[in-house]
Amino acid sequence: MVVTQENVAVNGSRNFSSQDIADALRDRIRAGDLKAGDRLPTQAELAEEFGVERGTVRQALSSLQSDGLLSNTGRGSPPRIAEVPAVRDEPQTTMVGLAPRLAEAFAAPHVRIDAACLTAETLMLALGEPVRLIHEGAILPKSIDVRILLPSRDITLAFPVPVEGRTDDDPVHKRWLAQRNAQGHVLRHNLQTLRHSHKIDVRVTFRALPFTPPVKLYLLNESEALIGYYMITRREETVDTGGVLDMYDALGSTSLLFSFEKQAGHRDASFVEESQKWFDALWETITTDLTLS
Repeated sequence: MVVTQENVAVNGSRNFSSQDIADALRDRIRAGDLKAGDRLPTQAELAEEFGVERGTVRQALSSLQSDGLLSNTGRGSPPRIAEVPAVRDEPQTTMVGLAPRLAEAFAAPHVRIDAACLTAETLMLALGEPVRLIHEGAILPKSIDVRILLPSRDITLAFPVPVEGRTDDDPVHKRWLAQRNAQGHVLRHNLQTLRHSHKIDVRVTFRALPFTPPVKLYLLNESEALIGYYMITRREETVDTGGVLDMYDALGSTSLLFSFEKQAGHRDASFVEESQKWFDALWETITTDLTLS
């Protein structure tokens, strides 16, 4: 419900809570009555308008500040309405959505990218965008630290797998392993060239997962978590020898990518923090670096 001066005058006996007041101010912001940069009325004015004590007004303003709706919240003057951050588009496919997120992450002076995935294909391709921006001089981080968890070559993968069942000489597993290794080598090479061309401190490390990841997870600068759920489908692929592989495989590049951002007071913050803790703990548990061979 939008609470206005007229509502208060008519309903002067109502006891407005801090939540009522915060909701009323949010409605005014959404309606455009309060725009980015506008000053809020003083606490005294709001207390008089809603017929409450200043302490109730302060609680309402604290709620708005936690939501990131207020700026200039220091003492001495009323706060202003904050610039509303651009709303993320609806989830996009991983191939489309990851590159611009990485470009934003690489604008930081110290870049940290953590990833857990089946292969490095999508990450390898998406990193082309920030690498291009670095070569163009648009961004120039001081350091880049990339840590990637990929399945070990020695485990029995949940996918991809042949439709007719596994054999000792499994061509589907061989195909996956060749892709994993080739994509990892290209990714590492493309980033390490920045060490020589732009004097950036670059570290790229791989470690071996003892299981097949059910999702692809990307953690950007410890401030955003991106998750894409693998979709399993049956498909055929012609190989160089002329044969056809009939397999159950993951469609990683076309899976939807969901973003969770770590912002003060934002409901996603705890998810990002827990995802980062999970990755860090797993990374420390796996002490041997992965050899791409």
